[in-house]
Amino acid sequence: MKRRSFLASSAGLVASVMVRPVAAIEQSSVLTALVKEYAAGAVVREGRVKFDIARLVDNGNSVPVEVTVDSPMTPQQHVVGITLFNEKNPQNDVAQFSLSHLSGRARVATRIRLATTQQLVAVAKMNDGSCWTHTVEVLVTVSSCIEE
Repeated sequence: MKRRSFLASSAGLVASVMVRPVAAIEQSSVLTALVKEYAAGAVVREGRVKFDIARLVDNGNSVPVEVTVDSPMTPQQHVVGITLFNEKNPQNDVAQFSLSHLSGRARVATRIRLATTQQLVAVAKMNDGSCWTHTVEVLVTVSSCIEE
């Protein structure tokens, strides 16, 4: 009976961690400060930005990530920059991308290192000055880039 109880409670714990809604994720003060600085006083709204990243990563040494922004990419309305921030790496600004209406699509892809389980934030800055964001939490089983 003890083994069944253990398995049931373990499964419940894993399910509660994996099924946690994205809306329930609150940005840490580090991320909030970085996003505010990047936005330069503009209101940062949720939406239009989409992360494509695995929520459970076996190894934090090389994590593929893709960010897409819903934008027509015309001269009148386009993305001018996409920046990725993380919560717990030694350097919190992961990547900065500059775009223009000539980019064709508002999509960037790269590989990043993640020190441990943490939140990632993508912020897209539009040519009209507005900023849009998306936050995800990534669980890392084998950590990387930890300074000791």
